[in-house]
Amino acid sequence: MRYIDVHCHINEEDYGSTEILLNNIKTAGVEKIISVGFDLQSSEYCKDLAEKFDWVYFTAGFHPTELKKYEEGALDGIARLAKHKKCVAIGEIGLDYHYPDTDKRLQHRIFKEQLRLAEELKMPVQIHSRDCAEDMLGILREYAPRLRYGAMLHCYSHSSELAKEFEKLGLYFSFGGTSTWSGSKKAKRTISALPSDKILTETDSPYLPPKSKYGTFPNTPESIPEIAENIAEIKGMSLSEFSETVWNTAHKLFYKLNN
Repeated sequence: MRYIDVHCHINEEDYGSTEILLNNIKTAGVEKIISVGFDLQSSEYCKDLAEKFDWVYFTAGFHPTELKKYEEGALDGIARLAKHKKCVAIGEIGLDYHYPDTDKRLQHRIFKEQLRLAEELKMPVQIHSRDCAEDMLGILREYAPRLRYGAMLHCYSHSSELAKEFEKLGLYFSFGGTSTWSGSKKAKRTISALPSDKILTETDSPYLPPKSKYGTFPNTPESIPEIAENIAEIKGMSLSEFSETVWNTAHKLFYKLNN
C-alpha cells in the first residue's frame, strides 16, 4: 500500500525534530509528501527540505493571506524556485475572504499573476479557496486556457454542485482530516459525486487533524492512512485500490514526482 500527502506544511517550529517526524511518516506508509510554501521564505525552506530528503517534494507560491509580506519582484524568486527539479507546483495560491481586512484587489492580482507564471513554466498549481466560491469560479473560468498543466483545489470546502463546475475546468480536488469528521456532510457528498481519479489525499499539517485526533496539534502526514480509508469507504472502494488510484493521479498531475 502506497500513500502520498499532496499538501502539508513541514517545519521544526511546529513539530520539533524534522528527522524524527519524517521517519514516523515513512513508518506510517506515506512514501511521498509535498511540503507546501506560502511565501518566499517558506518556499525556500521547503526547497531545502526536499534537497535533504529524497522522498520530499515541494511547491513555491504566495498564499493570499500572506500578501502583507509581499514585495514587488517577489514572484521572480518564486519563478526561480519553481525551476528546481523537485518543485512540483506553483502554490499555494488563491483567494481567502475569511478575514475582515482582506484586500480582494491585491489577492486577485497576485493570484492571476501566479496562474500566468505557472502556465509560462508549464507547471500545475495548488489552489487555496476559502469563502470566495463565486469569485474563484469566475477567475478559473476566465483563466481556464492557462490551466492546461493542471490545477488542484486543496482541502476542498465548497459545495458538491460547485465541484462539478470546477471539474468541468479539469480541476482535481484534495481532501484532508475534515472529511473524516462526523459533521462533514458537504465533503462526503462531494467525494461521492466526484470520479475517484480526480481525488487526492492531504493533511494540511499541522492543521485539521482527522476524527481520531480531533482537537490535537500538530496534525502530521501520519494521518493519511485514516483519511484514505475514510474516502475509500465513501467511494465504495478497497483501501488498496483507492490508495493506488491516488498515487497514480498524483504522479500524473504533479509530473515532477516521477523524477
